[in-house]
Amino acid sequence: MPRATNSPASRKRRKRVLAKAKGFRGFRSTHFRYAKDAVRKAETYATRDRKTKKRNFRNLWIQRINAAVRPLGLSYSRFTEGLKAAGIDLDRKVLADLAVKDIAAIEALVGQAKAALEKKAAEAPKAAA
Repeated sequence: MPRATNSPASRKRRKRVLAKAKGFRGFRSTHFRYAKDAVRKAETYATRDRKTKKRNFRNLWIQRINAAVRPLGLSYSRFTEGLKAAGIDLDRKVLADLAVKDIAAIEALVGQAKAALEKKAAEAPKAAA
């Protein structure tokens, strides 16, 4: 009796891996043995770099916000502290977009942040006493 190879499932699996390897160079795109390793490595890199992309964008947004608020007399950290004290809940992505496209909005936010920081500083000695 011949051995059972589960041929349809095996062929489907190999075709799926080779389809993912389309565009790779040499044997890595045409031979299952090499393609499966290349695809596994590519998927590992893709997973890792999705995390890295988030980190890179966060850094970029912080740099853009910092560059926009420094000429107005605040650092990024003081600006975010002021926004939190003022109860303004905007994320970095939105703030960075405003910094690039609408400097008037950033100026208004800086004004509110400064006012909130002054109010917070005025209340601090009362809390200590």
